[in-house]
Formats: sequence, C-alpha cells, structure tokens
Amino acid sequence: MKESPIFVKTYDFTKWLLEHTIKFPKSQRFVMAKRIEEAALNFYDILLLAVKNDKDRKSILNDASFELERLKHYLRLCKDLNILNIRQYEYSSKEIVEIGRLLGGWIKKAQ
Repeated sequence: MKESPIFVKTYDFTKWLLEHTIKFPKSQRFVMAKRIEEAALNFYDILLLAVKNDKDRKSILNDASFELERLKHYLRLCKDLNILNIRQYEYSSKEIVEIGRLLGGWIKKAQ
C-alpha cells in the first residue's frame, strides 16, 4: 500500500527539522528547538491518530491544524531571532503550506 502524501511530506519535513534543530545555538536548543520538535512530532502523532479514529476524525484533524499553526509561528520566531536563515525559513514555510493544503483536503473529506 502506498503511503498518503501528507505522511510522506510530514515525515520528510520532520526529519529535515530535527536535523536543523540539533544545530541551534546552545542557548536556544532547550527553548526553541524543544518547542519546534514537540510541535512537529505532536503533529505527526495526531495524523496517525486520525487514521485510526473514524468517529472523531474531524476533531482530531482540527487539533493537527492547531499544531501545524503552532509550528509555523515557532519557525517564524526562529527566523526573527536569526536562528534560521532566510533560505531555511523559506523552505520550511513552503513545506508547511504544502502540508497545510494536504491537511485541509483531508479535513474537507472528513466532513
């Protein structure tokens, strides 16, 4: 069975994020890196839960939407604090927009 595009995109983006948060300055590794890692991994966990739960899928996907929004704001803050360079921020923004589109389609389908 072929994996859903949202899972492939999210997995690849989460892997990229984790590889970059390791390189955060020591002063931000336990603040921003931790928050970003938690938001990204929570988002992935919630997607997995949505697959398994037919009854509350729409509610679960709305929770995933919140986690994605939270992640987006943390990444913008990292850019403003010069933890991420503009190229990294542009890449992460593009990926989040694409994942958000996929999530939005899934939410519409769940209604």
